[in-house]
Amino acid sequence: MDQQVALKIAQRFILLPLEKRRLYLEKMQAEGISPANLPIPRVSDEFEQLPLSFAQERQWFLWQLDPDSAAYHIPTALRLRGPLDIASLQQAFDLLGARHATLRTRFVQNAQGGTCQVIDAQANLRIAVQPLSVPPGQSAEQALRQFISAETAQLFDLRQGPLLRIKLLTLGNDDHVLVLTQHHIVSDARSMQVMVEELVALYSARLQGQPCSLPAVALQYSDYAIWQRHWMQAGERERQLAYWLEQLGDQQPVLALPTDRPRPASRSFRGARVEIQLDSDLSQALQGLARQQGATLFMLLLASFQALLARYSGERDIRVGVPVANRNRPETERLIGFFVNTQVLRAEVDGHLRFSELLAQVRERALGAQAHQDLPFEQLVEALHPERSLSHSPLFQVMFNHRSDTPGAAPQAALALQVEAVGQDSQDAQFDLTLTTHESAQGIGASLNYATDLFDAATIERMLGHWQALLRAVAADPQARLGQLALLDPAQQQSTLRCWNPAPQQFPVRHCIHELFEAQVERNPDALAVSRGDQRLTYGQLNNSANQLAHRLIAMGVGADVRVGLAATRDLPMIVGLLAILKAGGAYVPLDPNYPQDRLAYMMQDSGMSMLLAQEQLLAQLPVPEGVPTLLLDVADDGDCSNPQLKLDPDNLAYVIYTSGSTGLPKGTLLAHANVVRLFAATEQWFAFNSADVWSLFHSFAFDFSVWEIFGALLHGGRLVVVDQDTARSPEAFLALLQRERVTVLNQTPSAFKVLAQVACAAPAGTLDLALRYVVFGGENLEVSSLAPWFERFGDEAPRLINMYGITETTVHVTYRPLSRADLGSAQGSPIGEPIGDLSWYVLDGDLNPVPHGCVGELYVGRAGLARGYLNRGGLSASRFVPDPFGNPGGRLYRTGDLARFTASGTVEYAGRADHQVKIRGFRIELGEVQERLQTLAEVDQALVLAHQGVAGQQLVAYLIASRADIALASAEDQAQAVERLRGLLLQALPEYMVPTHMVFLAAWPLTANGKLDRKALPGPGQLQGSRRYRAPQSALELQLAAVWQEVLQVPQVGLDDDFFSLGGHSLLATQVIVRIREQVNLEVPLRELFQARDFKAFCALVATLQAQSSPLEDELAKSLQALKRLTGDELEKLIS
Repeated sequence: MDQQVALKIAQRFILLPLEKRRLYLEKMQAEGISPANLPIPRVSDEFEQLPLSFAQERQWFLWQLDPDSAAYHIPTALRLRGPLDIASLQQAFDLLGARHATLRTRFVQNAQGGTCQVIDAQANLRIAVQPLSVPPGQSAEQALRQFISAETAQLFDLRQGPLLRIKLLTLGNDDHVLVLTQHHIVSDARSMQVMVEELVALYSARLQGQPCSLPAVALQYSDYAIWQRHWMQAGERERQLAYWLEQLGDQQPVLALPTDRPRPASRSFRGARVEIQLDSDLSQALQGLARQQGATLFMLLLASFQALLARYSGERDIRVGVPVANRNRPETERLIGFFVNTQVLRAEVDGHLRFSELLAQVRERALGAQAHQDLPFEQLVEALHPERSLSHSPLFQVMFNHRSDTPGAAPQAALALQVEAVGQDSQDAQFDLTLTTHESAQGIGASLNYATDLFDAATIERMLGHWQALLRAVAADPQARLGQLALLDPAQQQSTLRCWNPAPQQFPVRHCIHELFEAQVERNPDALAVSRGDQRLTYGQLNNSANQLAHRLIAMGVGADVRVGLAATRDLPMIVGLLAILKAGGAYVPLDPNYPQDRLAYMMQDSGMSMLLAQEQLLAQLPVPEGVPTLLLDVADDGDCSNPQLKLDPDNLAYVIYTSGSTGLPKGTLLAHANVVRLFAATEQWFAFNSADVWSLFHSFAFDFSVWEIFGALLHGGRLVVVDQDTARSPEAFLALLQRERVTVLNQTPSAFKVLAQVACAAPAGTLDLALRYVVFGGENLEVSSLAPWFERFGDEAPRLINMYGITETTVHVTYRPLSRADLGSAQGSPIGEPIGDLSWYVLDGDLNPVPHGCVGELYVGRAGLARGYLNRGGLSASRFVPDPFGNPGGRLYRTGDLARFTASGTVEYAGRADHQVKIRGFRIELGEVQERLQTLAEVDQALVLAHQGVAGQQLVAYLIASRADIALASAEDQAQAVERLRGLLLQALPEYMVPTHMVFLAAWPLTANGKLDRKALPGPGQLQGSRRYRAPQSALELQLAAVWQEVLQVPQVGLDDDFFSLGGHSLLATQVIVRIREQVNLEVPLRELFQARDFKAFCALVATLQAQSSPLEDELAKSLQALKRLTGDELEKLIS
């Protein structure tokens, strides 16, 4: 088609009304003509108001949101060596401003609330000349970098312009530095390159007194903006948007990378950068691999980066922003303006995929994106309507940018003037991470820009090291599965494994549990073994009673590995029965009579117990399976008191304890004698338990913590104090028992100890007389901050508080960690210490790879403490007890289901249950982080945060124990006000999506029979007082602002609890709200206030505060300015004259 004909068609298309333009586009497409192939016509003179491009519109919004941010400033610094004619340089800038309208552009809002470009007739591009000031103790280079940073940070006013600042630093007679700073709304990286190239050409021409040879500019950026809008509005937007909606879906997850610090509620945009250079062999190998796979180097490096992000985050859905120059037309190639567009490239990463398969996926999506590159990113954001937050960017949080030319390439010399680029330190970060790669004659270089709000430099350096390791693995074998690509070289992996397990030990077991008990009987038969109130048994008496019962069990067929049900209350016969079953060679199956009937029936049936040993008083309430014989536990017996002489092995079963299962049915865990015996042998170095110790049996014998309590006493010749259920439920009574019985070893779940500690710390000074040597925590996550009152009252030496992480499947305990006051100031929420010597532990990803430093993985435990598996659950056992890839052949690892973080310092931190991590509106949240923040607030003593399903999806609910009695006993209205205060404090520290929707104060935690928190007994959202319902605006200001929201959002009503974005608001509508408030309320409200306000009521409160702070003089000035804006040009001239 003839160029002039094409230009006429394009011009006619642009100038048509919208409906006719749509029809015209359909007709062109039917004839095989695409506007994408037509030239952009010069039509801006036909428009009274010049619209912004979509990219400019977003920049305008971001500037209004945070006018004090320099995150979107583009700096360029050029070293000019040689004689410089400043007058000619000024003339070159004047000519440059005349050529490019963007250098004369500023932005204003019109009466309709929209924004338009204003192009001034003359460019005001003045060169500010000054000498470089070098402070004492600094080099000129350092002073220069500081100046450039300060100049970059200087703010622009987009309404006033100019949006290009020019500073010329004099370093010497023939040595200068030209510092150019532009706002992104009128420029991009390619534009800066064009500007410098043309500046050099214009300067050279002026020096020689010759006319400039630069070709005339065919059109201006405003023409492009008009063309873009009119083309997209005619139907192209819908076509391209359909592609992107299919690619990205309706869920927009936030990439949850492991960070060194929690994500702040609002980004500071502070950043830094780390640079590397790949060695030439690796660079060549990657370039060759890309050609071999039919891909570009960009595609290969992007695929590798997405694979790395998947390994770091544990996510499969990896979305990365990729900038595209968007200059795919000859007429835009040499224009200065904001052309660059951003695309979101999604990869679905699975550890089982081969890298070549991932690369093929990335290639396909990159080509598809290229075919749909004209849709402005801003349009995609508005269409997908992602959750908006000041804490992160929408749709993606990580960017990848590949350049095939040498970055910072210097333009040609201007006659005798040598021009070279000056390197700069990046101080800003628009995203969490931005990886920039570049090809050059030296190979492949890369820089990783990062948000210093989130990451430390050491973390980024490690990440780049892991990326290089992954690239080497890819180059060596592109057919390798992603889960097999090593981020650590063999030496680093061995170092990591040694860090986790520095000194593996073995504790050979030659005896069974009951045999060690019998040795204590031989040693001191008259020592007290067990007591409950006034009832007491010596070691000799306990042994005789257990032996008599054991012989009867043997006569009834009990032997090695035979399972025997044991149903007993918390009393001495329970201990007798338990020992009797072990002495008979059997394995006891504890049946707590307080358990629900359905659970007991299931356990009795599933365990396949050969018989039941029970107290007579319980038989009537027990659902005993038909055909299972019963032996009464509490019937007097004058039988054989000798120790049964059975040949048993320590690997024979000792007990089967049932724990909760994911299917809702409990599962029986099979534990041998050897597991228990080695537990005490391996921990002896830390505790040195002895016959003088008095232990409390606080927990149900159906909870494996009881194994530690019972045999901790009886295998060391100590005394076991059985705590009845009423006493265990009363912290006051239990505290009295601890003093009366002179207990030295107390074992507690953190939930139970919190209640006990409150009572102990509240006791008047001098009234407590505790004999405690140790308090051992286990069974659930410990929040060290909750121990502050205890340490304040009792110190950290006597008793010593010990945290022992563990699970039933690994025999009660896995780790050992003494606690002290110093831990209160630690960032670690739950320090779990080091593994017990004969155990091993690993923090692994989903493909059993050791996670890198700083990353979160699942905790695996191996070696001596592992259970046999689950009774009657072969498939479950195989999935949870997996082959150990790091240990001896035949070794196993247990998948705990717990998350752990391998910190930068080399320690392992507990990071919560895998099933306690939730996603709220696309954001992955660790509930413990919200809990910890709540517990820092003065009104809160303890907190628990859970996710519940609400009408609009998952929502957070916070359960709180108040720090003061007046809050706990306050009325519902007063508590609601306290909750509002807490919500406001949380919003200062956490992103809005992490602030619980509901908060409720409880008088006390509901506990299970095992002393653990009973989550099922907590009220759900529907039961909580104050569940939100419509509340109408009341005050005059609320009614006025509600009308503004209703008008902008096109909704029939706005309530006090409504959220702007939940009602359909987005960035452009937010801008309109601010404009209408300015016009109708005569108040300037910063745009970010609308984002920070959690609901309409909070927004009204912010506006009321601003209104109260504004002076009458400011109000009159605002009214005057509004009146001036309504005047025509002629009226203004008359007013001035």
